[in-house]
Amino acid sequence: MLDFHAHLLLPRVLLIDDDMVSREVLATVLTMGGYTVHTAADGAGALALLDSGESIPEVILMDTQMPGLSGVELLEALRLHSRAKIFAISGSTAPDEVTRAADGFLLKPFGSDTLRKLLEEKGPPIRLLTTPEGEAEPPVLRAETLAQLRESMAEDKVREIYAAMMADLTERIEALDAAFQRQDLDAVRRIGHSIKGGCAMAGAAQVSRLGAMLEKVVFEPGSDQLDNRARWVRDLRAALSNLERMLKAEFPA
Repeated sequence: MLDFHAHLLLPRVLLIDDDMVSREVLATVLTMGGYTVHTAADGAGALALLDSGESIPEVILMDTQMPGLSGVELLEALRLHSRAKIFAISGSTAPDEVTRAADGFLLKPFGSDTLRKLLEEKGPPIRLLTTPEGEAEPPVLRAETLAQLRESMAEDKVREIYAAMMADLTERIEALDAAFQRQDLDAVRRIGHSIKGGCAMAGAAQVSRLGAMLEKVVFEPGSDQLDNRARWVRDLRAALSNLERMLKAEFPA
């Protein structure tokens, strides 16, 4: 059974493919995998969707060979119209100039799990359900905070700080889930306060903001806040995943 909220956590996808069968099959596979998908039959149609605001993707999948605007020219045009990650897709090896210009390459046929794996390595951060409408996500990790830590201490010590923070966050998320289940609202707020403070010091802005929101949440009698506890826990785990990916890039094994 698909999670009702899964599509809200996954990036929106714009799929550009001139082959109708390939386009519809892939769009169906991705939709069943939880992705929100818009489709275009050619480059011009894709640019029109972006210009109109009908599609605001975080990920664009573009076939490498199509009539009209295609290849590197299409890729460059998409860059001017969107900040999305762009992945080239093809049933055969793509031209070198396309793969160099794209953020990644997927060989057809592929499923939602293959795309999800690629996004874990190269994709945009997972969007959070609790982000207020119209409000931008804070950075996953503040570059200036990381730079200050590296200037003030040895690299191995900085690595230790973030490893300890990740371990602590994992424990606090489990404690938060337990606090929600027993309806211990004071514990929920205390955990939120701790997450806010510790993560802010380390520059983990996305997680810190979630902690601040939890600290200030008012649980009125009869409200649905407790019913939405899975959403809060899911968002913290998603933010933890975003942070883990960033730290792996900064501190390769």
